[in-house]
Amino acid sequence: MECEFPTVNSNMNEVKEIFDMVKTIAVLGLSPDATKDSHRVAAYLQTHGYKIIPIYPKGDTILGEKVYKSLADIPDQVDMVDIFRKPAALDAIADACIARGDVKVFWAQKGIVNNEAAKKAEDAGMKVVQNQCSMVDHRNLY
Repeated sequence: MECEFPTVNSNMNEVKEIFDMVKTIAVLGLSPDATKDSHRVAAYLQTHGYKIIPIYPKGDTILGEKVYKSLADIPDQVDMVDIFRKPAALDAIADACIARGDVKVFWAQKGIVNNEAAKKAEDAGMKVVQNQCSMVDHRNLY
């Protein structure tokens, strides 16, 4: 049975509050390839004052920042996790966010929806956005 949870966060006031609150964004699936959406979004957010923490399975640096293999490996505070992964991966990502204890925002990018993972993150106290592009929303708000 699918839980009742919106697949998008249509409240742009809440999205603005998220951007105003967040300082550090872990980008899960941040590709070193500048033509990929994850790279373009992270570069945009970085140029708008957010600290970007790349999470990618290989490489040392992306966008001038140290690459981590997983959320658990990051020693710094993580305010938001911006997710560029398949919907099936979101359950484990929600669990990793909960295990960290410091993630305030669980953001699944455009085309990515997993209502069970979203509910799990929300129940743990995180704000949840699904199926929206953080770059597009930021650009529309600022």
